[in-house]
Amino acid sequence: MKTLTTLIVLLCLIGGVNAQDWNTDFEKAKSIAKAENKPIILVFQGSDWCAPCIKLDKEIWSSETFKAYAKKHYVMVKADFPRRKANALSEDVQKQNNQLAEKYNLNGYFPFVVIIDASGKKVGETGYKKITPQEYIELINQFTSRK
Repeated sequence: MKTLTTLIVLLCLIGGVNAQDWNTDFEKAKSIAKAENKPIILVFQGSDWCAPCIKLDKEIWSSETFKAYAKKHYVMVKADFPRRKANALSEDVQKQNNQLAEKYNLNGYFPFVVIIDASGKKVGETGYKKITPQEYIELINQFTSRK
């Protein structure tokens, strides 16, 4: 039992170290972006049903290259739209995500990546691309002042 507990704690720690630093509170993310003069990367995804969303997470967001760069240069916001009851979001988060979709994702695309400057203005958009994390960073930076 002690070994199992230790293993679970270690897995949680490893997962925490490797996890992308995602915000789910858009207002908080805007405050951080403004204070740090960083663009917001707003990601609309269906984490438990959208195959391209899962690929984008696995190939780009979870890569060490992207995570290291994003930590220094972006404020990452996830607007998730899970379908399974087990993955349901709180009512407040779901309401916020719906409002974000009404403003930034009118066509309901998934995955949909919106680049927003520190003042809150949309400056670009993209989605899943079969490219390297470094190429994805370069794609995002085409919309920002970060070159």
